[in-house]
Amino acid sequence: MRKFVVGLLSMLALISAASAEVPALGSAAPGFSLPDQDGAMRRLDEWRGRWLVLYFYPKDDTPGCTTEACSFRDDISLLTGLGAQVVGISVDDTASHKAFAEKYHLPFPLLADSTAAVARQYGALSDWLVVRMAKRYSFIIDPAGRIAKVYLSVDPARHARAIAADLKSLQANTAVR
Repeated sequence: MRKFVVGLLSMLALISAASAEVPALGSAAPGFSLPDQDGAMRRLDEWRGRWLVLYFYPKDDTPGCTTEACSFRDDISLLTGLGAQVVGISVDDTASHKAFAEKYHLPFPLLADSTAAVARQYGALSDWLVVRMAKRYSFIIDPAGRIAKVYLSVDPARHARAIAADLKSLQANTAVR
């Protein structure tokens, strides 16, 4: 039994070591180039000069992920009114994203991180060797491409409104400087 526990702890340590840490506030957001639900390649630099709400989510068309995506959809005019673009990322493929976006009429890109490299760069990857999925983490990236706010604990139903409030505060603080 002792060997089993030691082996299990060793395996968990290796898994933990393989995942990156969450980028620090003020640091440059890790770059990426990923296909969206329509197959178009999208790059972080595309949103330079605007606020970006980058949210990672575990799986298309599951209850929590649907609630979160529909919350962003329902509050999209509030967020775009604040000059922000919403972008979702999961390790699902483009076909899954396309079906999810069409089913719920999502008006923002869903990026397919099928290798999980981007989720790993953002510290948003759960990797249990046989199952890989993105953690429900979100980031506000400022117009200069820096991490302005990190969310590691998300209430899917209230997340879009919380981000809108934080965007207002961040923009007010930026205007004062």
